[in-house]
Parts: sequence; C-alpha cells; structure tokens
Amino acid sequence: MGSQEYIKQGGQQLVAAILGIGTAVPPYVLPQSSFPDYYFDISNSNHLLDLKAKFADICEKTMIDKRHVHMSDEFLRSNPSVAAYNSPSINNLTDVTVPQLGAAAARLAIADWGRPACEITHLVMCTTVSGCMPGADFEVVKLLGLPLTTKRCMMYHIGCHGGGTALRLAKDLAENNPGGRVLVVCSEVVSMVFRGPCESHMGNLVGQALFGDAAGAVVVGADPVEANGERTLFEMVSAWQDIIPETEEMVVAKLREEGLVYNLHRDVAARVAASMESLVKKAMVEKDWNEEVFWLVHPGGRDILDRVVLTLGLRDDKVAVCREVMRQHGNTLSSCVIMAMEEMRRRSAERGLSTAGEGLEWGLLFGFGPGLTVETILLRAPPCNQAQAV
Repeated sequence: MGSQEYIKQGGQQLVAAILGIGTAVPPYVLPQSSFPDYYFDISNSNHLLDLKAKFADICEKTMIDKRHVHMSDEFLRSNPSVAAYNSPSINNLTDVTVPQLGAAAARLAIADWGRPACEITHLVMCTTVSGCMPGADFEVVKLLGLPLTTKRCMMYHIGCHGGGTALRLAKDLAENNPGGRVLVVCSEVVSMVFRGPCESHMGNLVGQALFGDAAGAVVVGADPVEANGERTLFEMVSAWQDIIPETEEMVVAKLREEGLVYNLHRDVAARVAASMESLVKKAMVEKDWNEEVFWLVHPGGRDILDRVVLTLGLRDDKVAVCREVMRQHGNTLSSCVIMAMEEMRRRSAERGLSTAGEGLEWGLLFGFGPGLTVETILLRAPPCNQAQAV
C-alpha cells in the first residue's frame, strides 16, 4: 500500500506503528583521526608504511569523527590473535555483549513506550555477529524479564539491511496479532570482523574504517491505546524487499576460524544509487521529494549517501540526520536505521516541529545489505505533542 492508496482508504486499515525508540552504545571510543596509528600499532603492522598511509586516507574520507566499540585496549593487547589478519581467534570473541547491548537499548525503548515490559508479546532480534543456541534473543528475554511466553524470532548474519528486515517482520506481526506488542532489537558488536591489515585485501581496510558497535530497539503495535499513554511516532504504512540484479558478489561475508571475513566491492554505492529512483517511485507518488518527504537512508558510508543525494536530486539537508549518525558512530550495520530514526525524532522535538519526521507527514526508510538487498519502508509521521516525544 503506497501513500495514495492509504489516503484513498482514509487511513482506516490497521497499520503498525512505532511506539517507542531506544539506542545504546558501548563505552569505549575510537577517535577516527587517531585510529590509523592505533590500528597499525595494535596489529603490529607499523612496518607497512604505504598501507598505513592508504588507510589514513580512507579514514579521513569517511567523514566519521568517532566510533564506539566494546573491545578495550587491554583486551586487544592481551589477545594478539584477535588483531592479527589471519589468525584463529574466534574462540576469544564472546557473544555476551550482543544481548547486553541490545537489552540496554530495549530498556530505553520500553521506557519511551511507557508500558511495562510484561506487555511485550513478540521479540524480533537481529545481529550479524553472533551464533549461539539458545540465542541472543533468549538472553534478552531473561535480561529484560519478558514473559516466558514471548514469541521470539532470532535473525543471524543478515548484514546492514537487517534493521529494515526486522522492522518489516514486526509490522507483519503487529498487524496480524491484535493487541500484540512487538519488541525489535538490533544489536551489533563487530568484534568478529576486527583484524589487522592485509595488502591484498583492501575491502578489509574499508570495513575497519567504517564499522562501529551500537544497538537500536523499537516497540511496535498496530492499535495504540492513547488512554494507556501510548502514542504513534511513525506508522509503517508499507514495506518491500528487493534484490538488485547481478550484485550478489558485491558484499560477501563468510565465517572462518579467524572470524567473519568480508569482501566489499568498490561499486556497491553506485549500484545502490542506480536502483533508488525506481524504488522511491514504487513507494511514493506525487510527492515533492525535497519539500514533502523525510529520509532515513542507511548510513553505510559517505559514498552511498553522496550518490543517493545526487541520483535523486535531494538537498543535502535531507540526509543530514543520516550523516550525523555516521559521523558519531560509523556504520553500525542493522542498528543504523534505528539510530537515524531516533536522531530524527530527537531533532524534530528540539525544533518544536509538528511531527517526528522533521515536521513532514511522509517519509522513506531504506536499508542496504548483502545481496545486494534493499529494504524499503514507507513511513507516516502523524502530528504529535512534542512535549511528550522525547
């Protein structure tokens, strides 16, 4: 259902809405300006002078100021195999932080929602870097004290579009389970992709300059009860998933003894941008993309945002929220779009705007990931009382 169909039906169809948002980051901070020196030192690679110079140039071009990580300097120095490029290290990389970080974001989302955790009926959890049974979803149920009857869906190794996938699944669950309240948790701790430099694997260097740790969570329901204090931040009117043809080799990751090894093709941003116009037109018609639409584009990298802006003819301020998330956190994989949604809601409230979508009613959320896969969600931000929005 696109925006015009929604308007024609008078908005009467049961539509899933985001009722609360929360985000969390681990305590350790990597300033991007000093990261090349630190990275080559911690990996005992200072002798690779030319490669270090190339990496410093990559870091500078990212437009990232800092990233948050859960691995301390003490941990890395006491576990040198983790920082080596091709050394078995997966046994040293625990999953304990994935549920803990996710639970921290979820607590904030539940508090923002304003109802007790015992009213959560479903949990959709997504992470790229975990693989335990029982999974991180099971641990989150325990950490939050959710009902043992909570219906869980655990998604592993989805990649950067996982946030959009989790939101799409939550939409289906909420709309098909009257009274249901779905907790979405995207928790990314990129320990299993941390490794030292290699001259023949430049994609690794790009990832080391981009990825950061963060969790995002939302509470979703299709029938908010205002009498209980619930209010709609964003409605998820429609959702799509598309594969861009002939791009399956552009983002590839495989779990090896040394961790999650990935390859990133240099044309990822170009292929994503080339698909955008058709995807936008499928979701949104008869709208001025600059004046009538807000944009939550996965901040996967500076080049992706630059090319999307250019291809769609957007003003640069239309993706200012996404650039800010990237500047402060880097690419946090599936949690990125929730981080951007929270930042937009916060900015809108600070400016006293009439909706959480920068004062606009209609918006689009995009997640990009391996496949290349694109998740598209048509959002509607109803008028809200901004005094209660944060």
